[in-house]
Amino acid sequence: MALRLDRGILLAVLFLMGLGLVQVYSSSYIFATEVYQDGLFFFRKQLIFSVVAVAILFLIGFIPWRVNERIGWTAFFIAVLGMVLTFVPHIGVKVGGAHRWLSMPFGVRFEPAELLRVTYPVVLASLIADFAKNQITPDWWKKAVALTLPLLILLKQPDFGSFVICVTLFYLMLFAFGLRWRFIAATVLVCVPALVTLMLAAPYRVARFKAFLNPWADPGEKGFQVIQSLLSFYSGGFTGVGLGLGQGKLFFLPEAHTDFTLAVLGEEMGFIGFFFILTLYGFLVFRGFQISLQGQRYKERAVALGLSLIVSFSVLINVGVTLGLLPTKGLTLPLLSYGGSSLFCTALAMGWLLSLERESRTPIDYRERETEA
Repeated sequence: MALRLDRGILLAVLFLMGLGLVQVYSSSYIFATEVYQDGLFFFRKQLIFSVVAVAILFLIGFIPWRVNERIGWTAFFIAVLGMVLTFVPHIGVKVGGAHRWLSMPFGVRFEPAELLRVTYPVVLASLIADFAKNQITPDWWKKAVALTLPLLILLKQPDFGSFVICVTLFYLMLFAFGLRWRFIAATVLVCVPALVTLMLAAPYRVARFKAFLNPWADPGEKGFQVIQSLLSFYSGGFTGVGLGLGQGKLFFLPEAHTDFTLAVLGEEMGFIGFFFILTLYGFLVFRGFQISLQGQRYKERAVALGLSLIVSFSVLINVGVTLGLLPTKGLTLPLLSYGGSSLFCTALAMGWLLSLERESRTPIDYRERETEA
């Protein structure tokens, strides 16, 4: 077993995590001073989260993938249990009508859906391996049906964004490993009307979609976040106004240190900083695809692909929302936004990619490859 971790992935992740600390300090200092009388309130928490996340990254990265696979299955069931517990009074925390968080010690909240998203590829991989080898049995279908149960919980919470991400991941992974176009077409014909119905069934989703189409129709309410985000990007121009000098975070831009931290970065670091950050994310996703192609077993290849897609979905959705290209969705930017749940789970995903990369450099016996492929 190779002992060295992939330096490119490590450097990119650690740089983004370090920049995330700078972003949290810059975007939350005034807000924290006003609300908590402590400008370092969020920065101090994020620093602790970052230390734990780095420990997770290295620990998981050095663990053999066979052990990590068991950890992934265990974490998946913990995520599902956590999602159920969000509906239990005094354990779950209801915010804005949504049951998405668990109340943890020291005033920390944990979002189980974050853990579900990064563990979903690990669980799907066993189905993918059977599917790729044409071993579709009744047990396979039972597992596939069982994997839909967490999706129903997501709708109940509700967390429509995570639901769409998991469903999209499911079909993209199946397609990548041999699902035929006619099944894709049939699924689209069923799923698209279902998703439209789900959106129309919730008035707040309809309001978000209308605000997405024309945020200036309601600039003081539904379109306020997007408009302020666009103004921040516009103010930043090509080179930015300078670190710490952005105006959007002065109570103009809601969620400046979480969902819309990219708008703060765009104002202070300009297009150059924005482009550089997207390049780093692109590099991580690209390396994930490479690791998938280099995998020696179907399961490992499927997990690497799934983890890469999850990271890319999170980045694309956050970027799309902050640029007004997608309806508003409360999804943080991996490694940059404030929040322990997102940081821990992203570190877990990156640690698994590091472990899979090490596995891809470890020669295995040909007969073992044929048996486990």
